[in-house]
Amino acid sequence: MFNSMSSIFTANQFPQHVAIIMDGNGRWAKNHHLPRQEGHKKGATNTQKVVELFIEYKIPYLTLYAFSSENWNRPKIEVEGLFALLGERLDEGIAFAQKMGVRICHFGRLDKLPQKIQQKMAEAIEVTRDNKKITLGFAFNYGSRDEIIDAIRAIVRNCINPEQIDESIIKQNLYTAEFPDPDLIIRTGGEMRLSNFLLWQSAYAEMYFTKALWPDFDKTEIDKALIAFSKRQRRFGKLEE
Repeated sequence: MFNSMSSIFTANQFPQHVAIIMDGNGRWAKNHHLPRQEGHKKGATNTQKVVELFIEYKIPYLTLYAFSSENWNRPKIEVEGLFALLGERLDEGIAFAQKMGVRICHFGRLDKLPQKIQQKMAEAIEVTRDNKKITLGFAFNYGSRDEIIDAIRAIVRNCINPEQIDESIIKQNLYTAEFPDPDLIIRTGGEMRLSNFLLWQSAYAEMYFTKALWPDFDKTEIDKALIAFSKRQRRFGKLEE
């Protein structure tokens, strides 16, 4: 659907950076009478398909919110299962990234994760650093308030004069410093909140909420989101021309 209509859209109607809150794995599992871990596995498999579609649409930046700093409050068995799944999929993910030209970045407090995950993530970042097709931000153990706190700490450590602190200084010290602010934030699963995701960066982002659970989020759902975005009037505080 989107490809067939893309010729009528102007360049500024395409988002340069899409960020997705991937929600609904557990409910998908429940709906299919399966353990929650099976929902996370299905969601992980779908992630690769979604990245492929964004490459096809030539959207240069994609950020995926996979595990929040608040998710540590979930049952220990589920958290450990998520770490085990991530460890299993990272090698496959690196191979996929190399094949498809994906540059992987990590957003969040990496040092709080298990050592094996830290090593694998560092490897993924290093091995894919020169890939050009799409830059993928993987937000794992990420919280926007933590990010802002860490940015303030970095500014203090660098002894920057308070009068020199402006938006650009703060942006330079965020985890997402190399990324443009998101144009479009999508949340799957039917909830309508940001859940501590990219709070600073989302100041002028367009929001799109879908009831589709993450394992069911497919090309049709992506097309709906991108077409909805193309119809938004983004004035950034200005009057309509």
